Amino acid sequence: MATKTDTTPRQTASARREALIDAAVEHFAETGLHGTAVSAITADVGITQPYAFSLFGTKKGLFLAAVERGFDRVEETFREAVANAGEQGPFDAMKESYAGVLEDRALLLIQLQAYAASGDDEVRDLVRRRYAELYDLVRELSGGATPDELTQFFAAGMLLNVAAALDLPDLLLNDTWLADCLRPHQ
Repeated sequence: MATKTDTTPRQTASARREALIDAAVEHFAETGLHGTAVSAITADVGITQPYAFSLFGTKKGLFLAAVERGFDRVEETFREAVANAGEQGPFDAMKESYAGVLEDRALLLIQLQAYAASGDDEVRDLVRRRYAELYDLVRELSGGATPDELTQFFAAGMLLNVAAALDLPDLLLNDTWLADCLRPHQ
């Protein structure tokens, strides 16, 4: 009896790990830490649950890696915006770049799921640390934003996250305070 040969190239361990985190972001974004089955994530990637647990220890470990990925993506967005800011300046470039973050529904939802799961000490410690690092990064990259400007930036970002997650485009388009927070300095 002839056997079928698998011609699919074998992924490296690093590539499987990255694919697993990407799939975890998508799944945890939709159903949260406690509502997500690891088997659903591993099935998307084509690996076994034991392999996933060998990489992350626990489902919470995989969730934490997904949350880290979410924060990493926001940081990358801001760094890229500043690197390409041109005449508009770094702070305004970061404000404008957040529109791209809003288009990634999984990224928004993993942020919200991270906050929702912060009743867990490990999750709260990670989210607190990464949020503080993001605040410090924006302050550093902004080139001199005041504490009030930073507060408005983060408040507007959180409101945008919630409005986008709830699919409330009218709020996003018609709120003058929000528009003022996001409008580049004239």
